[in-house]
Amino acid sequence: MGYRAMGRLHAGLLQGIRGATRTAGQGTVEYVALILLVAVVLAGVVAATRRASIGDGGIARTIVSKLKSAIDTVK
Repeated sequence: MGYRAMGRLHAGLLQGIRGATRTAGQGTVEYVALILLVAVVLAGVVAATRRASIGDGGIARTIVSKLKSAIDTVK
């Protein structure tokens, strides 16, 4: 085999390997970002209902208690 053919084969193999690693773990990053977004929204709702005069803060207590119970079931 000539040097040109070996060079193309080598470059093609490297491109295939690098192409596969560029997107590896991308789904995990997206899920983590989605979980963080939901956490920020829930934290905002809890903070807003505790400070505002929306009822007696029952929404905040309910969200916090449900989250605590869900975390306790994981342990």
